[in-house]
Amino acid sequence: MAVETLTFGCRLNTVESEALKVHAAADGRDRVVVNTCAVTAEAGRQARKAIRRIARERPGTEIVVTGCGAEVETAAYAAMPEVARLVGNAEKLRPEGWSTDATGPGAVMAARAAEPTRISAMAGHTRAFVPVQNGCDHRCTFCVIPFGRGPSRSVPVADVVTQVETIVAQGGREIVLTGVDLTAYGRDLPGAPLSLGGLARQILRAVPDLPRLRLSSIDSVEADDALLGAIAEEARLMPHLHLSLQAGDDLILKRMKRRHSRADAIRFCETVRRLRPDIVLGADLITGFPTETEAQFARSLDLVAECGLTHLHVFPYSPRPGTPAARMPPVAPDAIRDRASRLRAAGADALRRHLDGQVGRRVTVLAERGGIGRSADFTPVRLAVETPPGTFHDVGIASHDGARLIAA
Repeated sequence: MAVETLTFGCRLNTVESEALKVHAAADGRDRVVVNTCAVTAEAGRQARKAIRRIARERPGTEIVVTGCGAEVETAAYAAMPEVARLVGNAEKLRPEGWSTDATGPGAVMAARAAEPTRISAMAGHTRAFVPVQNGCDHRCTFCVIPFGRGPSRSVPVADVVTQVETIVAQGGREIVLTGVDLTAYGRDLPGAPLSLGGLARQILRAVPDLPRLRLSSIDSVEADDALLGAIAEEARLMPHLHLSLQAGDDLILKRMKRRHSRADAIRFCETVRRLRPDIVLGADLITGFPTETEAQFARSLDLVAECGLTHLHVFPYSPRPGTPAARMPPVAPDAIRDRASRLRAAGADALRRHLDGQVGRRVTVLAERGGIGRSADFTPVRLAVETPPGTFHDVGIASHDGARLIAA
């Protein structure tokens, strides 16, 4: 079996699970590493349920827990008899983190450098995610992730470029830059560091054989002129952005301790659409945040049209113990569910309108597994014939099924 990983949560965790296998296997012992998430209480419950299942189905298996859950809910995981040991987020990408005398969780808050992942590809994936930033210096009232990931820190430009070069040399066709607070990239680096836009330009100059570069979720209020310039001018930087908006009402945004207003969000979307008319925008939105009224929710609902959003990630609010929001007056659970349903319906309508506009056009698709590919703006496309993953195809769009385009 060697080392097997079970991953919960974000793309960053997924990439790190690939990278940590080398260190976790160095002593030759068979083990299962559970890379946990702490973004919601439910994420922790699901991870602990999986741990108990593994222990039942494979008695005697060494189970090691790492990830944000190991940092935020250390006592809960340490108390589980099924868990052999915990490895902290600051240690999991370092060889010494897997030695028997490693310190365990808790060191991440003192971390001052981001560990490069150094993987050649993502097993079984057409696109590869390259972490360039870790941690977060902000304190949104609903979020515990800064305590699981530590302060914001950036991977040096040279290390990022080397990682991208390695992936492209192994056949990678699309790279996604990712991080916890991606638009904070570079602020902690010495000298006169590049920000995220400068990093993107540097990658595209240094690796001319990379066909597609993407950005994962960004905080629009942190987008500087360098990033806006790269979006406008770099054709290989794909026309798709996913925004961390969270709400459309100014008072709720203030109670979330977000740093943008409703007007800021709308203005940013108007700006990037002017600079890159073919851009497609998605967003994270939370429904039922404590104290949210129906009128305040309606402003989030209206934001879909006012920002021209196409892809929505809707999160019904759930309290995270230890966060300021968990102490605020809650919204009734049935109201939270109802608002999430209505917001998802608005998102489905917006996506359908976008798909309607693509019918009859020709688009370039990067093929993935299972007969699916992605256009430049990240819209999924069902291909008409079986196509090798990792290959590009110029196809006409015949129709759509409400979720993806269908090639002729």
